[in-house]
Amino acid sequence: MAKPKMINILQILCFSIGFISCKNTAQKIEDSRFISYIINPKNQDLKFYLKNKDNVNFFSFQNLKTELEKENKKLIFATNGGMFNREFNPQGLYIENGKTISLLDTLQQNSGNFYLLPNGVFYLTKEGKPVICKTEKFKAKETIKYATQSSPMLVIGNNIHPKFTKGSKNMNIRNGVGIRPNDNIVFVMSKGKINFYDFALYFKSIGCKNALYLDGFVSRTYLPSKNWIQLDGGFGVIVAETEKLN
Repeated sequence: MAKPKMINILQILCFSIGFISCKNTAQKIEDSRFISYIINPKNQDLKFYLKNKDNVNFFSFQNLKTELEKENKKLIFATNGGMFNREFNPQGLYIENGKTISLLDTLQQNSGNFYLLPNGVFYLTKEGKPVICKTEKFKAKETIKYATQSSPMLVIGNNIHPKFTKGSKNMNIRNGVGIRPNDNIVFVMSKGKINFYDFALYFKSIGCKNALYLDGFVSRTYLPSKNWIQLDGGFGVIVAETEKLN
């Protein structure tokens, strides 16, 4: 009778350790400095948006929300999806529904965050697989449904961008995107000003081997489930999750 009891005790211990480990992992995602949101792209309806049916930029989450409601859709989550030029068009590559709207920018310049190399591309395939890669590694494929280019890369192969400095005084509101080991996407925006190093460190701490900066002070997030509702803003690309209403 002693042996079965020992097995039961071991099973309970293993279960308890596993539960604690899972709980700690879940808690690790939450950080009061950030608004973070995880998406499983195979189960959730994530799309990239730029212009409405009249070929006019959505520009704000409110405009997108209003347009979606006309289509009997609910806006669940939205964030700005990369840098843009003076005309609010994408700075660099942009692909929407398999169509290339803006070409890959491979220039090397010395000014602006977009040219703080390496920069990168965040894309989603038609099968729902998310990828973040350095611009130099990107290859156009027919399987790509959505893509946006931005800069700088935050985490590259599990390493923080080599040009980031710990303790830097370069502080700003920032938002970005990372991919977790299970291929879930995590979108993050800082609630307050933060430097690049600490922002990248957060992505690394939650298991993202690759993460990409999306933008700075203009960044906004719409996420009613966490009581974070920002409907203003002036953007180029918007990345959003929607849900069909009954």
